[in-house]
Amino acid sequence: MLWAKPTHSRTQVNRAGRTLCKPTPDFEQYRLAADILNNWRSAHAYPINTFQATLRAKVKKIDADALVAQRLKRTPSIVSKLQRLEGMELARMQDIGGLRAVVGTVAMVRELEESYKNSWFKHTLVTERDYIKDPKPSGYRSVHMIYRYRNEIAPEYDGLLLELQLRTRLQHAWATAVETMGIFLKYALKSSEGPKKWLDFFSLAGSAFAYLEECPTVPAYAHLSKHQTFDKVTNDARTLGVRNRLQAFAIATDAITEDKHPGSYHLIVLDLTKKRVAIKTYGRRRLDQANHDYTQEELRIRDGEPIQVVLVSAGPIEALRRAYPNFFLDTREFIKHINRIERASQKNATNSMQTTE
Repeated sequence: MLWAKPTHSRTQVNRAGRTLCKPTPDFEQYRLAADILNNWRSAHAYPINTFQATLRAKVKKIDADALVAQRLKRTPSIVSKLQRLEGMELARMQDIGGLRAVVGTVAMVRELEESYKNSWFKHTLVTERDYIKDPKPSGYRSVHMIYRYRNEIAPEYDGLLLELQLRTRLQHAWATAVETMGIFLKYALKSSEGPKKWLDFFSLAGSAFAYLEECPTVPAYAHLSKHQTFDKVTNDARTLGVRNRLQAFAIATDAITEDKHPGSYHLIVLDLTKKRVAIKTYGRRRLDQANHDYTQEELRIRDGEPIQVVLVSAGPIEALRRAYPNFFLDTREFIKHINRIERASQKNATNSMQTTE
């Protein structure tokens, strides 16, 4: 197959990024900028593909049930990040191309992390951010490893940056719930934008989940004991109606349509009004078409249509649902752990009463 190659200078890429960030850009300028972004984003597909083969090999030795997925960052997310972070330029954004490994435990995350750091790897580790050791104020926890791509056989891709995310299933469940709630509140909760009561709840829940994994908690709640944290999560979840809200968002199975073509890439379109998901699958030879369709769907978002779209590779459809449950509004795993926390809170309260008596 023919992989997309970068066809524009980094100066042109950065200029395109600035155009996309304008409140009311000229339509033709916007289309040109969107084309440049599409090429720049598509060019990350080849490095991602070579990276994922290594990742799958490493993960297989650590956790047979692990999830591995790859995605090209969505245009709305790219533009939001450019607008949110002062001085950010499109050509040096580190997560245009992203890979994710979801494993069972923190110990498995550490084993996978060490596998990369202690073995020969021709790509350069530029930055590592350990949000498990130092959780974000939002409650987000994961390990991010940023690599600068290098390939003597295909030097045109040299210098492209890729982000590798390593997280546990519990951390994945938290992130899914944040994204799902953010979709319906119409705020980027995962970027700490939105109503304070919801930002505070998910930050607190992230701290409670850290206790479940015996890891450092969110700094803002470090003064709370495990039991105090669990009690507060339980009370706040009830006050906000967290379970009912998240369960009401879920997509019914018969509202998911997919074509039956075999392929490695999936274009997921979530219609927020109809609560329907459409999945179109592409083989490797049709990656150019997939990227074109991705861009066309994103133009619908720009025109105000209430949809979410992403192009990913995660294997079979069931693996896709597990890797990207937020696009199916599936927060069952998060709710399961909120229930687990509530049971622990109730048990502690009962034990305290018995001790007092």
